[in-house]
Amino acid sequence: MPRISNKGLAMPESPIRKLVPYSEQAYKAGKKVYHLNIGQPDIKTPEVALEAVKNNTLEILEYSRSEGSEAYRTKIAAYYAKNNIDVAATDIIVTTGGSEALLFAFGSIMDVDDEIIIPEPFYANYNGFSTASGVNVVPVISKIEDNFALPPISEFEKLITPKTKAILICNPGNPTGYLYSEAEIQQLAELVKKHDLFLIADEVYREFTYDGVTHNSIMSVKGLEAHAIMIDSVSKRYSMCGARIGCLVSKNKAVISTALKFAQARLSPPTLAQIASEAALDTPQSYFDEVSTEYVDRRNTLIEELHKIEGVKVGVPKGAFYCIAELPIQNSDAFAQWLLESFDVDGETVMVAPAGGFYSTPGVGLNQIRIAYVLNKDSLIKAVHILKEALKVYKD
Repeated sequence: MPRISNKGLAMPESPIRKLVPYSEQAYKAGKKVYHLNIGQPDIKTPEVALEAVKNNTLEILEYSRSEGSEAYRTKIAAYYAKNNIDVAATDIIVTTGGSEALLFAFGSIMDVDDEIIIPEPFYANYNGFSTASGVNVVPVISKIEDNFALPPISEFEKLITPKTKAILICNPGNPTGYLYSEAEIQQLAELVKKHDLFLIADEVYREFTYDGVTHNSIMSVKGLEAHAIMIDSVSKRYSMCGARIGCLVSKNKAVISTALKFAQARLSPPTLAQIASEAALDTPQSYFDEVSTEYVDRRNTLIEELHKIEGVKVGVPKGAFYCIAELPIQNSDAFAQWLLESFDVDGETVMVAPAGGFYSTPGVGLNQIRIAYVLNKDSLIKAVHILKEALKVYKD
């Protein structure tokens, strides 16, 4: 029989999606499942974006430019200007989701066996993108006891080798909800300049910041222009996950011209989705104000309910819509599967994301789960109640 590649064998499963067959079986068994496992907001997509697709008059659904339409990139640049990010349309490459932007970034700045330092826990697919690119993740662990704050810069510096090409952060963080301070961003900026590295920031949750704390973009740091690569997406900002439109942004012309070659190889990002995404940029601020208020309420409800469960630790997010909870169990993979296969309260159960897949250090995070608070408050209260009852009877 023909052999599967080593790279294919090494590709990790998604900790978010690998439990889907068990949730489908739960549905078939007549159970209701509360999905705390995936960052699919229940917030409505802005009507202006949906109308742009419904009412377009295209007669031919043509390729767009490989870097994305000029009209859309110009409008994105104007959006960034309102967020204290000074970039031109030529500094932007539109991608098929933020995922493709990360793959383009990896391919543009790293060779096989090069290294990228990432604070963990991190978005699980960073492991997959690294494996697909032949790049090695070098983790630096952030701790729930510190609310997943940036580890000391000295911990980063001791990991830098001749193979190190970049540091990658997610700000605000998925899966932790941690929001990096201006001082932390400045520390990272000084480090990458000192060692001539790239700093990649996944900033797709920029709009989701709470408690009066503001987002600090790496693109706003003076003197970092040659080092900074920003990853962005419309998926969460406008609740448009299915549009699959993101972008790579950098003022480093060599990075952009190299990434463009990868973009040309896949031809172009989807045309209709760009139309929707361009229109979405006209979404009024009131939309974000309402969404932010809703997520703060959900976060507060979730954290309050989790604190009622004996033996549970939880990081308090300052952004995005995720948190990491540490449970009094040994293996959250087994626990998450058991919840779907063998447990319910009045015909209802929950689906969570085991957090081990958000680390690259073996054996770390096995007693943690990621919770996405993308459900309404009543559903969150019910879901945490089910979790509480489950922990009373679960045996590792």
